[in-house]
Amino acid sequence: MKIYKRPVGILIVMMLLLVAAVPMQASAATSSSSTLRVDLLKYDPYPAEIGSYVDVWIKVENFASGSTEGVSIKMEPDYPFSLDSEKNAIKDFGILPPDRAAIHEYRLYVDEGARAGTGSFDILYRAGDDFTWQKETFEIKVGSTTFDSKGTVALSNVISSPEVLMPGDDGSISFTLTNTAQQSTITIDGESYDTYARVQSATLVGTDMITVTSPPYEGKGVLGPGDFVQVTYNMEISDSIEDGTYFLDLVMIGNSHSFNNNWMVPVVVDSSAVRVIPSVPLVLKNGQADLEFDVANIHPNELSSVLVKMEADGVEFLPQEYFVGSMDPDELFTIEIEAQADDPKATGEVNLTIYTEYRNGLNEHEESLGERVLKLEQVKEDNDSNAIVILLLGAIIAGTAYYMYRKKGLRISMES
Repeated sequence: MKIYKRPVGILIVMMLLLVAAVPMQASAATSSSSTLRVDLLKYDPYPAEIGSYVDVWIKVENFASGSTEGVSIKMEPDYPFSLDSEKNAIKDFGILPPDRAAIHEYRLYVDEGARAGTGSFDILYRAGDDFTWQKETFEIKVGSTTFDSKGTVALSNVISSPEVLMPGDDGSISFTLTNTAQQSTITIDGESYDTYARVQSATLVGTDMITVTSPPYEGKGVLGPGDFVQVTYNMEISDSIEDGTYFLDLVMIGNSHSFNNNWMVPVVVDSSAVRVIPSVPLVLKNGQADLEFDVANIHPNELSSVLVKMEADGVEFLPQEYFVGSMDPDELFTIEIEAQADDPKATGEVNLTIYTEYRNGLNEHEESLGERVLKLEQVKEDNDSNAIVILLLGAIIAGTAYYMYRKKGLRISMES
């Protein structure tokens, strides 16, 4: 019996270790998949050409609340794709801060025997060597981008809505792609070409702080001379972005490689908004006062639904919320608010907090403009002044009575 105790004991220990390892692997998989996300950002040329190389940009993003260490990705292409070198399959990014993304470019070769259509490849990703690889599959088009058309596409009418965004805003940006040709054909070196223009795709690439949420535009036809197409992309602005002008890459694939374009589309971010400035001293005399404030819009574009409200301990304001409405940039609006202390005999100082609410486009904002000091004073009436007023009124009444008496006496003497 003793001969079998040790193998059975070892077997039981091994089974326990195996059971314990399964949750660890599941935890590792969950950790990577719940903190990282990979996307196919773009590829060039579009579509990938048979017998040529295609450049593929992969984005990996950390959407966890903290930094993720040991971030890496691995490319595993399927036929007809193959890596330019197997040693370039894995890319280690190291530490990736929260809400940040990293981009890596792979170079794939399209087999000469491939057929036009679609091809796929796998991107494996993980958050450290202790975690298992997670996999996403992406497809790209395979074919030819060569067209004999000579139409040229130009970018115009770039419009951001709202015009100037604030940190945390959702917005959109639209632009017009126009075929600048003025006639239907053109002759080059004695050969005639049509001037149709093709927009095979248009991709707007975001930044670390600006995320483009709309998919790339894919053209379905051709643009004749003077024809145009309007394209709109939605975007999200990070809460932690700094004020400034940011440039998004607009990558357009045209008739052929010589007709491709890469434009820089500006996006302006400005956090300035509504300011509320007292225009009279913030003093309550004998528990009451009419306070005046200048409300100014210092944001570069119009703000709507502007509202001002105030709070102070022991003080009531009427109206409680002052609705200003829409305000143009640099517009100044003066408001008057009645303030009354709960205790008319109170004295001292209390903190006055001013709040504003407004909309930038469809984005709602609430902001506290800090605290100011509101003074409560007791003012005694001037008795000497009151006495003087009473004396003056008495003198006027006496003078009037004397004048009427003299006038009446004069009339009686004339009649007699």
